Amino acid sequence: MGKRLVIILGPTGVGKTDYSIELALRYGSPVISCDSRQIYREMSIGTAVPSPSQLAAVKHYFIQSHTVSELYTAGRYEVEALELINRLFADGHDTLVMAGGSGFYIDALVNGLDDFPPADLALRNELTERLRLEGVEPLLAELRVLDPETCMSIDVANGQRVVRALEVCLMTGRPFSSFKTSPQKQRSFDIEKIGLVRPREILYERINRRVVAMVDDGLVEEARSLESFRNLAALQTVGYKELFAWFDFQKGLVPPPVQGGLPVAGDGPVTTLDRAVELIQRNTRHYAKRQLSYWGRDKSIKWTELG
Repeated sequence: MGKRLVIILGPTGVGKTDYSIELALRYGSPVISCDSRQIYREMSIGTAVPSPSQLAAVKHYFIQSHTVSELYTAGRYEVEALELINRLFADGHDTLVMAGGSGFYIDALVNGLDDFPPADLALRNELTERLRLEGVEPLLAELRVLDPETCMSIDVANGQRVVRALEVCLMTGRPFSSFKTSPQKQRSFDIEKIGLVRPREILYERINRRVVAMVDDGLVEEARSLESFRNLAALQTVGYKELFAWFDFQKGLVPPPVQGGLPVAGDGPVTTLDRAVELIQRNTRHYAKRQLSYWGRDKSIKWTELG
């Protein structure tokens, strides 16, 4: 038999962790995480890293292995994960289990990435700060002028993708799309993708409950400890952004909601913890929906519905 990598994917909150551990135990495999946020050791509660008992059940890789202040990219993950996979196969494993919800990281591992230029951290920080203050629309308008092709395909709800595309355009004077020309890279092992889904009402209820559990477990305190890093790409994440907005209101950095006047743009100030929790639940549900849409184009995924 050839070597095989089984990738367990699906929307946030669907149950990938338990499913991947059961499969790993069956095959005698570790679990290789493919999550762009669980990799950071300072972000344990808000990213729903596996519990201590789950981590003890099987060996996990790429869980809390890097610091939030260190720039980590899908391109770096491709290199490091491939190195690990090849080493584990050489050690005698026939089947390896990977679990993740980060579509871009999974695509990097499966298909490879083009040779994009290295990041310009000063420019990225500037654009990320603009994203925080102005929202995604002004950045998207600039990108539309510089690279209309990318604007037709990019996930506009993912502000960091817009930031990266605009960064490359401004840094190189070339459209971001002009770098995406390389053919799919070949891997030395077979890849099988298993997608997990649940009925929408069940998935959304699981998400709502998990957010409440995160707050009970100390998410607010974790977010406060990370507030000095809030402009980094890693912290442009559901669960933290909403709490940072609440912290801002507590400090008087945003105006109170208008009473009887014009409506406040967007979600308005986050004036209470309850409102922050409500927004985290809503935005996590939206994120789950976008994940399913992202993977809907991949006909190689074998979908499994959980109860």
